[in-house]
Amino acid sequence: MNGKELSSLDRALAKVCELCPVCLHARYHQKGIVYGFVKNVEQDICPFCQAYERVHGKKAHEKRG
Repeated sequence: MNGKELSSLDRALAKVCELCPVCLHARYHQKGIVYGFVKNVEQDICPFCQAYERVHGKKAHEKRG
């Protein structure tokens, strides 16, 4: 989190990623086309996945807990 405070916008964007059916599938199954898609798209394209990483300190495709 590089020393910055998280904004309410970051938290709201991360919540979208938490509820996203594509990201949920990737986090749960950890394999397949959807997993590969999320793994390749999250860093450069999706603002929700980027916010998820800032808030939770994990990539959007990584298992939670």
